[in-house]
Amino acid sequence: MFHFTVSTPSQTLAVSIHRAPDDVCRYLMHVENMPRWAFCKSVRKAEKDWLMVTDEGELPLRFVPANEFRIADHYVTVAPGVIVYVPMRVLANGSGGSEVIFTLFRQPTMTDADFARDQGMVEADLAKLKRILET
Repeated sequence: MFHFTVSTPSQTLAVSIHRAPDDVCRYLMHVENMPRWAFCKSVRKAEKDWLMVTDEGELPLRFVPANEFRIADHYVTVAPGVIVYVPMRVLANGSGGSEVIFTLFRQPTMTDADFARDQGMVEADLAKLKRILET
C-alpha cells in the first residue's frame, strides 16, 4: 500500500554558466559575494553564522560547510522559529561549464502572486550571477 503525504510545492530554476564548476561553487560559498548577485543588500558575520540585510531587515543565514560535492545549500531564518531551506547545487554540464540549480519551495503562507514574485527574484539573481561569473 502506498502512502502519500502533502508536499510543499516547489520550482527548480537553473542557469548555465560558462565557467568551471569548482570556480562557480567557490564564488557561491564565499558568503560575502551574496550582495553582488543576490537580492540582499549586505551580509555580515554574526556569532556563529551570518546576518543578511534585506528590505525586511536582518535575517540570520547559514550555509552548509564547503564540500567536494558543490552543494551550496543554505538556510534563512525569516521569522522566529521559521527557517527556509534553500537547496542549491553546481553541476558540471559537460562543456566545461556549469549548471547552477536552485530549488525554491513555496512557503505555507505564500499566495500565488508571492510565489511568482519569488521565482522572478531568483531568476534575476541567477541571471546576475551568470553575468558576473562570465565577465
